[in-house]
Amino acid sequence: MAGRQQKPQTAAGARGAAVRMGTATLSLEQAPPISVPLRFFLTAPLFAIAAALALLSLGPAVWASRWSAGALAVTHLMTLGFLAMVMIGALMQMLPVVAGTPVAQARRVGGMVHALLGLGTLALAGSFLAARVPLLAPALALLALAFVVFIGAAAGSLVRARAAAITVRGIRFSIGALGVTVCLGLLLGVGRSWHQPLPVSRLTALHLAWGLLGWVGLLVVGVGFQVVPMFQTTPPYPRILTGQLTRAIFVTLLLWSSAQCLSGHLALAHESAPALACLLGLGYAVFAVTTLALQQQRRREMPDITVRFWRIGMASLLACTALGWVGLCRSQGVPISLEFTWGILAILGFGVSVISGMLYKIVPFLVWLHLQASPSGRGKLPNMKQIIPERRVYIQFWLHLAALLLLAGAAWMPRLLAYPAAAALGFSNLLLWLNLMSAWRLYTRILAGGFPG
Repeated sequence: MAGRQQKPQTAAGARGAAVRMGTATLSLEQAPPISVPLRFFLTAPLFAIAAALALLSLGPAVWASRWSAGALAVTHLMTLGFLAMVMIGALMQMLPVVAGTPVAQARRVGGMVHALLGLGTLALAGSFLAARVPLLAPALALLALAFVVFIGAAAGSLVRARAAAITVRGIRFSIGALGVTVCLGLLLGVGRSWHQPLPVSRLTALHLAWGLLGWVGLLVVGVGFQVVPMFQTTPPYPRILTGQLTRAIFVTLLLWSSAQCLSGHLALAHESAPALACLLGLGYAVFAVTTLALQQQRRREMPDITVRFWRIGMASLLACTALGWVGLCRSQGVPISLEFTWGILAILGFGVSVISGMLYKIVPFLVWLHLQASPSGRGKLPNMKQIIPERRVYIQFWLHLAALLLLAGAAWMPRLLAYPAAAALGFSNLLLWLNLMSAWRLYTRILAGGFPG
């Protein structure tokens, strides 16, 4: 029994873990070169550091309004620079593996999307911070081209998909939501750039919902159905959820959006919008509660930092749902502090937490997998916990949690907590970057001269 407990700590044990994680249903031979996803993963924390630097330089002024230039810049540095960067990199890796069809010209597509997305995000944030409207047009062009190339490549892979896996369904809905998010964002950008009269508040609400609840939320749910049982050794999700939840969320989001657009013209649409918003929150609450319940039934009792990241993510998702319901019940409008808190919990608490947890599983697994496949790396290989130093992962986890709590507090007490929150966000993502870089350095070192053991 003692030998069985130690087995996951060895290279052979990692190989066995891969089988237990359900890789029999995955087309691992279709995976792109490791450089394709890693360029996205290694870039993302740098944008979060840039967001932290913006928060430090602007101070409490950022928290005066969600429409302030600083708030808009920081939001897009986190959503485009961190969340979208990692999610696109992950999909470049997962689509060939899960769907069974490689992304056409993955190296070229990945390099193009990475460059366009990075430059577009910097240009967009710069246009907000410098208050230079002329910078907005090239930023929009770069971002539009990045997403058109990515969505086209992803759609081509999904159309040819041989597998009808639950994750493939979730990815399809998520890519569809991304398309809507991009269209709404471009419409808002064009209106701002050319001073067109648009219902900015309503379009922003739709853009935010399709981006966070559609693109990010649906991808986390769809991928979570596979990676939580795989990487966290939990029982599988109930079939009723894996079969229906992503579709139900997408359809509800579509109905809610239609009600929002028609609420000024039809009384029924105006009355149904809050109920549809509650139903949307309920769908995500069910996913969060189910995930937390499954984690309590883990088959492996060894401590796993990834589980902690996911628990923060699920708790933040439940808190977002509760705050959303509170906002719907208020008849005198929602205070700015509550809006900021919801955004922090959704972006940093839910999105960044879950994505960080997945990075700490995906990156070591990719390093081990590609080393195993390389003639230069077939000697003694590191175990999964040696690829990224576990002690530094735990430090980064606590820094991330501190950043989340301080930023949520800064929404209510900006003068007191704005600077500590920004510093915690910066240090957390600096350590995340260093942790991911250590995995890449180990990979290149082993290919060059073998693993010293």
